[in-house]
Amino acid sequence: MTHPTKPSPLLILLGLVTIYLVWGSTYLAIRVAVNTMPPFLMASCRFLVAGLVVAIVIQMLRGFHLTSRQWFDNAIVGGFMLLGGNGLVSWAEKSIPSGIATLIVSLSPLFFVFAEWGVSWWHQDPSKTARPNGLTFVGLALGTLGLCILVGPSFRLDTHSKLESLSVLAVVLACICWTIGSLYSRYAKNAADPFTGSAAQMLCGGVWLLLVSLLFGELRTFSITNVSAESMAAWLYLVVAGSLIAFTTFVWLMKHCSPTIVSTYAYVNPIVAVFLGWFLLNESVSPHLVIASIAIVLGVALITISKKQSKSRV
Repeated sequence: MTHPTKPSPLLILLGLVTIYLVWGSTYLAIRVAVNTMPPFLMASCRFLVAGLVVAIVIQMLRGFHLTSRQWFDNAIVGGFMLLGGNGLVSWAEKSIPSGIATLIVSLSPLFFVFAEWGVSWWHQDPSKTARPNGLTFVGLALGTLGLCILVGPSFRLDTHSKLESLSVLAVVLACICWTIGSLYSRYAKNAADPFTGSAAQMLCGGVWLLLVSLLFGELRTFSITNVSAESMAAWLYLVVAGSLIAFTTFVWLMKHCSPTIVSTYAYVNPIVAVFLGWFLLNESVSPHLVIASIAIVLGVALITISKKQSKSRV
């Protein structure tokens, strides 16, 4: 049995830079797209189109083949990552700014670290990852403090703030779903190659999103004539840059890097998203937002550093 060639560090770096910058900008694109498009329907069409394009290209080059088990696994991954992860974020951005959404998502490495510890404990294999140490809990405390500072003002009594609170909780749940789906894809046995897998995940995720869209009645109230030119341009950007390029790159990275390393996209995404939201949509950058950003990014960095230090001592 032949083993795939390990990619060069430069190729890994280029992949990381791609998801750092592109995914940071997609939060703004989602915010613009859902202005005049239903969130779940928008996300469904995005991934169905992108998945179909990737599948057609693969079919033309070498044939698109998946076993029934691989379809099953990728349907689960697509459900967690694209319905639970991306779909909930798209819904939440109807009521919260893109910068706040990406700052909450920046907590993802915390979930990745603890999920990896859970996998190690479940398999009784301490060599896979290390236990939490003092630095880890400092980082966790900072990240939690940052999240509280960030979302605290939204937890008031008026109706709009209640909707914001639900949106914040939806983004936190999206982080958990994304983590579960990502780790499932990494540890799935006899998995498809990354590019075939990404196409299958986008197709399956698109179907899950469409079912939820139908459940919410989005198609009954949707009319293509109501979609603005800005929303359509943002949707096209999400298809090409966010899905065809960045999501496929993410799936490839998950096969070749530690999930904790890949999840460091959360360091850069908030900076990109907050800047673009301020520059293009005039989203406010208040002092509490700056303080929350520093606390969250610093907390995530400390957790990642502590994990590396602990592993080096194993």
